[in-house]
Amino acid sequence: MPRPKKCRKICGLPKCCSFGPLDGRAEEKTIEMSVDEYETIRLIDYLSYNQESCARQMGVARTTVQAVYNSARKKLAESLVDGKLLVIQGGNYRVCPKGGTCCRKGGCQDESCSYLRK
Repeated sequence: MPRPKKCRKICGLPKCCSFGPLDGRAEEKTIEMSVDEYETIRLIDYLSYNQESCARQMGVARTTVQAVYNSARKKLAESLVDGKLLVIQGGNYRVCPKGGTCCRKGGCQDESCSYLRK
């Protein structure tokens, strides 16, 4: 019996959930990126976290972050190169109640934040 997936912590949902070619000639196949894959891209590429800091922020192992990040980058590349629609949805995650303000300050360090205890 496989281990249950650990719920990943994210700071907030993406502002936009679908991306694709503007000329309307997107390939028929849609690529789905999970919200936790989006979060690894945001933390590592946009906020310059290393994998260890990203793992700590999301509450998972560094090896998990590495696998999720590699999957997300593959999906981004496929969308860009093949002109496919990219949709961000689903996954096993929990949104921080601080509304996305915690990660810009190094993560949920506030001991009173219920996000830390879950």
